[in-house]
Amino acid sequence: MTVTVTVALAGDTMLGRGVAERLAAAPAPDTLVSPGVREALAEADLFVLNLECCVSARGEPWAAPGKPFFFRAPPVAAGVLADLGVDCVNLANNHALDYGPDALADTLELLGEAGIAVVGAGSDAAGARAGAVLEARGRRLAVLGATDHPEDFAAAPDRPGVAWADLHHGLPDWLGDAVAGASRTADAVLVTPHWGPNMTSAPPGYVREAAARLHEAGAGLVAGHSAHVFHGAGRRTLYDMGDFIDDYAVDPVLRNDYGLLFLVTLDDAGPVRLEAVPLQLGYGHTEIASEAGRAWIRHRFSRASADLGTTVALGEGGRLVVDWEVPTPGAGPSGV
Repeated sequence: MTVTVTVALAGDTMLGRGVAERLAAAPAPDTLVSPGVREALAEADLFVLNLECCVSARGEPWAAPGKPFFFRAPPVAAGVLADLGVDCVNLANNHALDYGPDALADTLELLGEAGIAVVGAGSDAAGARAGAVLEARGRRLAVLGATDHPEDFAAAPDRPGVAWADLHHGLPDWLGDAVAGASRTADAVLVTPHWGPNMTSAPPGYVREAAARLHEAGAGLVAGHSAHVFHGAGRRTLYDMGDFIDDYAVDPVLRNDYGLLFLVTLDDAGPVRLEAVPLQLGYGHTEIASEAGRAWIRHRFSRASADLGTTVALGEGGRLVVDWEVPTPGAGPSGV
C-alpha cells in the first residue's frame, strides 16, 4: 500500500505592524485565520510557510538607505504559529533581519522553543543554508530555503543572516549541492525560494530557469514567494504562492487580498495531487474566499497556469485542482 503525505504550503506571512498589534491583544490562531482555514490546514500532515518578519521584542531597524518597511512580530507569535500547526518556516527573505542580528537570534530561539523548524537563516552561512527534515507517516521531507534579495542580508562564515542566492546568474553551486545532497537522504525535497520582484502576475525568465535547475538538482517540489500575488502553477512548481496573512494595502487590479493555500499530496514518486484553497485576506485576518472571490481567483489562476503548461479544474467546495502532469500544447519546455 502506497503511503501518501499531504503538505500545506502558504506564501508570505507577515505578522508585524498591524498584525502584531492584533496578536499582542489576542494571541490565538483564530486571531490570524478563520475556522474554515484551520479546517483546511487540519487536512495536512505538515505545514510550511514563508515567515516575512522577525519574532522578537529587541533590535533596531536595519540601516539600509531607502528601505521602507520593517516587520517585527511579538514573541507570542511563535506559539501562535505552533498552535496553527506550522511545522517549518522559511526565513530566507528581505525581512528576517529587519531589526538586526539580535532580533534574528530571538526569532531562531523562539521558533525552536515552539517546535518549529527554520530554514533559510542562521547564525552563520552554514546554518542559513542548512535544510530541515520533516517526518510524517514514515516519510521524510527535506526543506531548503533561499532568497535572491537583499544581498546585504546574506549570512557569512562569521556573520548571521539569510541564505542569499544570486539566481539572476544561474543556480549557485552551494544551492545545487544542497538540493542534491538532500535528495539522497530524504524521500522528497521541497525548495522554497523568495525570488523575483513585488507585485507581478507572472514569474520572470530567470525565476523559471532557476526552477528548472532546482528540479534537475533533485527538488521534487518548488514553492516560491515574494510577489505578494499568486502566480500560475508550472509542473511541480508553484512560482509564487502570494500572501497568506498581512495588513497590506490592496492593489485594485492585482488583488493581493486574494490568495491560495496549497495542499500537495506526495507519494513515492513525488507530488501526485495539488489542490488550492481560495483565500480572502482582510486586515491581519484570513478566511475562505467568498463566492465572488473564488470566481476571480479561479479565472486568474487558471489563465496563469495555462501559460505555464498546466490545467486547472474546479473541485469540491470551490477548490482548484491542478493537473501539472499534462503539458498544455504550445507551452514552454515541460511547463517549467
